Amino acid sequence: MPAPRLILASRSPRRIELLTEAGYTFEIEPADIDESDVPIELSPADVARFLAQSKAMAIAGRHSDAANHVVVLGADTVIAVGPLMYGKADSIDEARAMLIALGGRRQEVLTGISICRPNQPPVTFVERSIVEMRAMTEIELAAYLASDQWRGKAGAYGIQDHEPTSDPFVRLIEGEMTNVVGLPMNRVRQMLAEAGISGTGNPACK
Repeated sequence: MPAPRLILASRSPRRIELLTEAGYTFEIEPADIDESDVPIELSPADVARFLAQSKAMAIAGRHSDAANHVVVLGADTVIAVGPLMYGKADSIDEARAMLIALGGRRQEVLTGISICRPNQPPVTFVERSIVEMRAMTEIELAAYLASDQWRGKAGAYGIQDHEPTSDPFVRLIEGEMTNVVGLPMNRVRQMLAEAGISGTGNPACK
């Protein structure tokens, strides 16, 4: 029996790059769900889990006639400092506020991953990493905001914008690097293998 088709329920360039580097063949079908529907009582980890699962199930629902021939991968990343959550900034002012709030503090990077087949319950987990950023100077902050690199990134910052060993703002990373980028590839590879899908490349983040 041929391997199922893999569909990534995201348009994130980082997640696309990680799956491609790991040697997966996949389709891209973004799930544009309404993130305002997240129950307010959820913890940051549960928010990441809820959103990843919602995305995977939304796309799997579009392929209800595909039986076991489709596997959907959904993902969502949340940055948390205690109970406070930081998602993607909607404006440059919001990005500025996020970067100032996160500077000099340890933060959890929580990536929810959900793998779902049509007409079957999803398998969902959350991967945690710890990142500590130093506070940016006003000049550094202005330059980073002007670069537009904050767009589309949880916490308004992406470590993939720099070489991990020489990032000018990150002091500490604990946990899997690819999770910080947006897709914990060690766990993803295990889950996809259990679903009958294998990659051929190197899952490590550059």
